[in-house]
Amino acid sequence: MSDLLIKNARPIGGELADIRIENGRIAAIGSSLAAEGVPVEDAGGRIAIPGLVDAHTHLDKSLLGYPWYKNEVGPRLIDKIDNERKVKRDYGLDAHVQSMRQSLQSVGYGTTLIRTHVDIDTDQGLIALEGVMETRRQLTRVVEIEIVAFPQSGLIRRPGTAELIDRSMAMGADLVGGLDPCGMDRDPKGHLDTIFAIAEKHGKGIDIHLHEGGELGAFSMDMTFERIRAHGMQGKVAVSHAFCLGAPDWNMTQGLIDTCTELDVPILTTAPPSREVPSLKRLRAAGVRFGAGVDGFRDTWGPYGNGDMLERAMLLGMKNNLRRDDELALALDVCTTGGAVAMDRTRHALEVGGRGDIVLVEGETLGEAIVTHAPRKLVVTAGNIVARDGKSLRERP
Repeated sequence: MSDLLIKNARPIGGELADIRIENGRIAAIGSSLAAEGVPVEDAGGRIAIPGLVDAHTHLDKSLLGYPWYKNEVGPRLIDKIDNERKVKRDYGLDAHVQSMRQSLQSVGYGTTLIRTHVDIDTDQGLIALEGVMETRRQLTRVVEIEIVAFPQSGLIRRPGTAELIDRSMAMGADLVGGLDPCGMDRDPKGHLDTIFAIAEKHGKGIDIHLHEGGELGAFSMDMTFERIRAHGMQGKVAVSHAFCLGAPDWNMTQGLIDTCTELDVPILTTAPPSREVPSLKRLRAAGVRFGAGVDGFRDTWGPYGNGDMLERAMLLGMKNNLRRDDELALALDVCTTGGAVAMDRTRHALEVGGRGDIVLVEGETLGEAIVTHAPRKLVVTAGNIVARDGKSLRERP
């Protein structure tokens, strides 16, 4: 069923209104709407927002359902990467089961659109991709999942990985992933030339993890910009994390931000408290598409997080020193419609014609809803009720 009438809601915290969904799309928003033979839900005056969007996560890494993982990993990025491969082998981690667990937990919190980076490496081959693709198939009517084939262990430094990424695209992955061309592979030209060639071959976009900070990160971004121009891939290449955009040298970062605007490069943040992050207000002022995600959580990398994008909106607000209610609304937009736009979904909005993804949240204002992030009363995906009272209607494995 993709038809639904939600009565007595407050769209985006405004006045009471009804919302009618037909064939998975919002058909009308107004007073005293009728819909014969259609299921009716009473919002009870709660705020209605668009479905939450997790634009950067790792569904195949979660340890949800396992006993607490005692983290004793070294501080370097490579320490975490090498340890993760070992734990996956030792645990016999099933990417399908783990991605189902995380996806359904996120659905309970109101997420209806996910971009996940799935590890592709010469240890596990394409097993993780196959598992997450099965989850995507099973949850078609519950949550939309977009897959990035991600060389977590490096690309050039692990021969054979590029060929696996290429096969991933043929299997149905949506985007080509990249990772720290300088810091991980120490061959930015080789790394970037490889991922752009694969993307061009398959007509796919790219999403690059860029943890590199300061001038090193700026150098990698500049090299990425060169290839976007050369391949005519404006609007098709996103940069995740982009910590270098949070560097204190504002002249340098403004130049990078302006180029992101020129080449239509979306930026996807996870707003981690431990790192400098891109400024929401500066990106928005420049017209850069901007989304957010929960990253990994309850995995070998770290214990924090639970998959709640409303909580992530709060963290984004805290990291950007957003205090006014209208500023908090900006953070929510990044985690809903703005994040969808960054993923090329232009009608993921609470408007007539928009996709029927709606979440009922508690609070008198959007600010209160974000800060308290109480359990979601109702979650609707394309007109289908998928969660109630903070719990997915489909049980986690």
